[in-house]
Amino acid sequence: MRSPAALQLAIALCVITSAVNLQAPYYAALAAHDGLGHTATTLAFATYVLGILPVLIMFGGLPERTGPRPLILAALCLCATATALTWIAPGIISLAIARLVLGVAAALTSIAAPGWMLAIVGSRDSRQATTWVTASTSLGFGLGAALTSLCLLRAPSLAPPSLPGYLVAALFALLLVVCLAPQRHDSSTRSRLLRLPAFPPGSLPFSLAILLAWASVGLVIALFPATLEGHGLSAWSGFATLGICSGGVLFQPLARRMSAAAAVRLGLLILPLAYALLVWGALTASLMVMLAGALAASSACYGFIYLGGLSGVLDAGDGQHSRASAGFFLMAYLGFSLPVVITGRLMDALGEGPALLIFGGVLLSATLLLRGRLAHRL
Repeated sequence: MRSPAALQLAIALCVITSAVNLQAPYYAALAAHDGLGHTATTLAFATYVLGILPVLIMFGGLPERTGPRPLILAALCLCATATALTWIAPGIISLAIARLVLGVAAALTSIAAPGWMLAIVGSRDSRQATTWVTASTSLGFGLGAALTSLCLLRAPSLAPPSLPGYLVAALFALLLVVCLAPQRHDSSTRSRLLRLPAFPPGSLPFSLAILLAWASVGLVIALFPATLEGHGLSAWSGFATLGICSGGVLFQPLARRMSAAAAVRLGLLILPLAYALLVWGALTASLMVMLAGALAASSACYGFIYLGGLSGVLDAGDGQHSRASAGFFLMAYLGFSLPVVITGRLMDALGEGPALLIFGGVLLSATLLLRGRLAHRL
């Protein structure tokens, strides 16, 4: 295994995903600044998926045409552009545009990174390459929000220092990727650019599991800052994001030793219980309970379900790694956005408690059904 090259790519993936939630701790402040509510915040949050879907659906063949390195470089440039926009012109409209751009970057990363890491690691066991990808991206999704929270605790701002700091990190990551040897590909082969996401036989339960997991994550990132704002604790929301996104790294070594189906079933068992802790902590302003719930949820969302699910679809892909991973991330990002918009609308209509309770009921029912579907794969 070429560990230095794998580490370079992993750092770049961490930097890319760090951009996604940089602004999360002050979503509520941006909405208040513009005189808007939960629905507007979640709509801005969900433009992310509008950037993701066209790339995942229409450009799945890009890695075979260009190789993965140009796509990762493009993703880093897009992340830097989006971050600069929210730094220079903070507001809900800027946030919506930035998240659209970040969606494109995330999609390019999703179709390029797993296959490139698999080629770098050079192992027949997809679990080794998956561990690099899931660990680095899980850490990144939470790290950006936590750094912003640290800045906000020091001085409230709509343009915290974590944003220009990110631009420096992005430049460093660009240099790391430029120094990586490009993956070999046959440029004379005109593979189809339009390569729809694939759901190979047996992969759909894994993809539905990540949809539920990332729906829970999206709720914490997009809506909990406003819930905590009512208790004067919104600046702490970045640590909840860090917990629910990055805490799962601690559980990935255990998930790696389990079969894909067993890991996902365990994650689905933990998820509704962790969600209950999260809601209890947020509604009662109990930071310790909320952070404990975030860590428990992360063990499911970014530990057992993420690693187990991605390994399951790559194993089922059998030569269609780019298309299979695109299908997996398509479901993941649909979960990350659409349920969040619906729940935000319910919050405006019914209040925070009833809306979060409805989501919890749907989550519990769906996890029970999926665990049953996966039982026969053990």
